[in-house]
Amino acid sequence: MMTRSLHHCRRYRPRPLSRRDLLRQISCGFGGVAAAALLHRDAACAASAGVLPALHHPAKATSVIFLYMDGGVSQVDSFDPKPRLEQDAGKDPKGLFKVDATQFNNVGSLLPSPWKFQRYGQSGIPVSDLFPHIGSVVDELAIIRSMTSEFPEHTNANYFLHTGSGLQGRPSMGAWTTYGLGSENDDLPGYMVINGGLIPPGGLDNFTNGFLPATYQGSIVKPNAIGLANVQRKEKSAPHQLAKLDLARRLDRGFTERLAAAGSAPDALESAIANQELAYRMQTEVPTLLDIADETTVTKRAYGLESDYQPMQIFGTECLLARRMVERGVRFVELTCPKVGGDRWDQHGNLKAGHENNARAVDQPIAALIRDLRARGLLDSTLVVWSGEFGRTPFAQGKDGRDHNPQGFSLWMAGGGVKGGVIVGATDDYGYRVVEKKFMIHDLHATMLHLLGLDHERITYRFSGRDMRLTDVHGHVIRDVLA
Repeated sequence: MMTRSLHHCRRYRPRPLSRRDLLRQISCGFGGVAAAALLHRDAACAASAGVLPALHHPAKATSVIFLYMDGGVSQVDSFDPKPRLEQDAGKDPKGLFKVDATQFNNVGSLLPSPWKFQRYGQSGIPVSDLFPHIGSVVDELAIIRSMTSEFPEHTNANYFLHTGSGLQGRPSMGAWTTYGLGSENDDLPGYMVINGGLIPPGGLDNFTNGFLPATYQGSIVKPNAIGLANVQRKEKSAPHQLAKLDLARRLDRGFTERLAAAGSAPDALESAIANQELAYRMQTEVPTLLDIADETTVTKRAYGLESDYQPMQIFGTECLLARRMVERGVRFVELTCPKVGGDRWDQHGNLKAGHENNARAVDQPIAALIRDLRARGLLDSTLVVWSGEFGRTPFAQGKDGRDHNPQGFSLWMAGGGVKGGVIVGATDDYGYRVVEKKFMIHDLHATMLHLLGLDHERITYRFSGRDMRLTDVHGHVIRDVLA
């Protein structure tokens, strides 16, 4: 019986599979391999996701590009024309309206704009000759002429614009965004800052995670091929780095378990582990992101990369990289200004030359960014915000400068659920104070979060005995700009 069974087994032994038969029989297995890879990626993304299990309401935007105009652009010389300044040029403003007491020693005569305004697009919105390229895309913009700040000095006003507080150490708007939404790319930070050369007054605290976990702080890169120190690794070093990461992970998690057993919160250590692992993955992703060799000559020319004006080349590269970042799922991108040889947008003197130098650097690249996002189908999901920390006075400081003015200034928003070709709010006849639909920075933050699907009153973090939020106890969504 045993012999017959063995003979039977030998007789019916399966023949070797051909390559074609093998592929045909295991075809479903390839789907399993692919599914396992996708599920692993989803798990990794979930680990870096925000705190919300779902959005508070349907989102219009999935990412933000914040164009920060460091120093304070003059509203009466950019997007808020005031014919009355021409009429009353040279007059003492204190005889015409109340001047803020903090500017008592800086009040000269009324100073009309050195630039003319032209009407652009189907909306016919007037834009200064400082910004002819931005004027050409004005139908995409919602211009808010009635923004205010609580602070007249750069450092506090910068903190206020970026974090919703005039004091140092609060989480920035980019940190709050990634805290709520997480990242769409597990190989790149969700919050990136492209430093064109000028870190604003207040320094890196403008981009801080504050009391939020360190995972949500802004990662700063430069607009060049290197971009980030030590980001490029040699392939031979990869196994050694992985071994070190694995050792650090095991040591840190052992320490975390001991902390948890003792009743201590290990959140900071978990964030450190996540940052180490992200830094390793960035060594592959960041060099590819920053390498713009695959961009067409037409695209580079549109962004101003072939300009003979170096600040335009720098800011054009920033804008191009911002588009590449949102394409790859970066959630919040901020651009800082390049050095122009003079001051940033802070012309206490020499207004004409100073504003022209700064405008020449950013005007063409910003318009190219808007068009490029639209052409690629990205503008509807990308919220673009342009703003400084405050505006300027309609009267002169010295002979040809303007002092700080937080009592009324202009900014604009585009894409990401924003209604294009509209003007919201108004300042007085001289552009000094808001007289219609007064908004504050908290309202801007509430609106940005709203367009991302977040309720600014419900995205909170428990710290120092209270539930903290970006807008503190303030803020209302600016409904007038919603599409």
